[in-house]
Amino acid sequence: MARSFDTVLVVDFGAQYAQLIARRVREAHVYSEIVPASTSAEEMLARSPKGIILSGGPKSVYADNAPEVDAGIYGRGVPVLGICYGAQLLTRQLGGQVARTGTGEYGRTALRRLGHSSELMAGWQGTETVWMSHGDSMVSAPSGFRVTAATEAVPVAALEDGERRIYGVQFHPEVVHTARGQELLKRFLFEVCDCLPTWTHTSVIETSVEAVRRQVGSERVLCALSGGVDSAVAAALVHKAVGNQLTCVFVDTGLMRAGEGEQVESAFLRQFHVDLVHVKAEQRFFAALEGVTDPEQKRKIIGELFIRIFEEVAGERSDVRQLVQGTLYPDVIESGTEAAATIKSHHNVGGLPEEMDLELVEPLRLLFKDEVRAVGVELGLSEDLVWRQPFPGPGLAVRIVGEVTRERVEILRRADEIVLEEVREAGLERELWQYFAVLPAIRSVGVMGDERTYAYPIVIRAVTSEDAMTADWARLPYELLERISTRIIGEVEGVNRVTYDVTSKPPGTIEWE
Repeated sequence: MARSFDTVLVVDFGAQYAQLIARRVREAHVYSEIVPASTSAEEMLARSPKGIILSGGPKSVYADNAPEVDAGIYGRGVPVLGICYGAQLLTRQLGGQVARTGTGEYGRTALRRLGHSSELMAGWQGTETVWMSHGDSMVSAPSGFRVTAATEAVPVAALEDGERRIYGVQFHPEVVHTARGQELLKRFLFEVCDCLPTWTHTSVIETSVEAVRRQVGSERVLCALSGGVDSAVAAALVHKAVGNQLTCVFVDTGLMRAGEGEQVESAFLRQFHVDLVHVKAEQRFFAALEGVTDPEQKRKIIGELFIRIFEEVAGERSDVRQLVQGTLYPDVIESGTEAAATIKSHHNVGGLPEEMDLELVEPLRLLFKDEVRAVGVELGLSEDLVWRQPFPGPGLAVRIVGEVTRERVEILRRADEIVLEEVREAGLERELWQYFAVLPAIRSVGVMGDERTYAYPIVIRAVTSEDAMTADWARLPYELLERISTRIIGEVEGVNRVTYDVTSKPPGTIEWE
């Protein structure tokens, strides 16, 4: 997809800063791609990047096995911007000094501009608010650099070598707490790198359509419709590319949220007139999950059965060799790269059986969630469908902590429906990234009326986030939580207790499992 766009590479040093930086670059309508720190200079330069950004990282540049970038990227005509760890790394590699001074900086910090002119901070005031997060500090710049900013604790908070087009900032311009951070990134992209802002939703669709047509050719292709946003947008995109060559297969696992099957059928049968096969496989999934409690095993069981069902459908169509899936860029990153540890298997990435007989078509593989939603709107999908909150591929199975049974799924589905209804009624659905119910497979004693009960608890989870890489628990109004709790206990048989999860990511994950 990236070949027709100016490209900026973001070097990943093992933290999740790289994903946020890449998103900020794309928000400026420039294509960005994350590469591991182990990528050689020649490999990077062979991609003809317009610029290279060295991301932050969790380690000290002096730590054993601290990641480094190939120093061959410097002075090769491609602008380089180092951020936090990346700035310290280029400073050290080019002959400057980085040290642990005993005074770190964390959170909002006053940045003081120095007398030197700055290509990146042109127009900034004498003092600006930035976001810091570092223990080590740059204490002297390499030869040829000018220091353009400092803080009370750090003598080198920003440095530039305009001749070699190498830049470094100790702060994080990618976070919203740095008041003029996006402005700095745009100056790097457009003034220093001479990028063109061509990464738009329209151009993404056009390029993706061309890529799908090249891959699919004249063959028929199946699309895995899960009921979520990602698979729906992927289906609409592939339908735009190959029309009636597409057959959508909706596998009803029995693990979906309330009303999802009907919404999927309505959208793709009535709006797009797509050939839709509805496979009702509830019994097979419950049988496969019987006695299973390990969350990773659940994902793998569901993922493999999901694919096997597609293979069965494909086997009835001798001309089908390819399968469309709504894999996103965060799926790829979270499923494990050289620099990012595997957090969980996604059934559409890490959980696929190795001997699968279908070739994958993944038109959204390079997109973040916000980009996918925008593409969906551009393709004409309904607001209700496009703005559905993210939902895990294995469905409600991963929101039951313990064995998955029909009874537990029905209890959870009804409780989840109440959560969704009340959040929408409160007008908060666009402010939250995800909001849902969880059922831990334990029982506790309660009292309802004059009788003793022994029933399940329901945990309410609601978070705010921009890309699911990090998330904060949502400060829902007490009145809303009270309505949700009252309704669940009063309307859902088998529940006698409701709690609210106030854990952020990290240290927790958004899903419970």
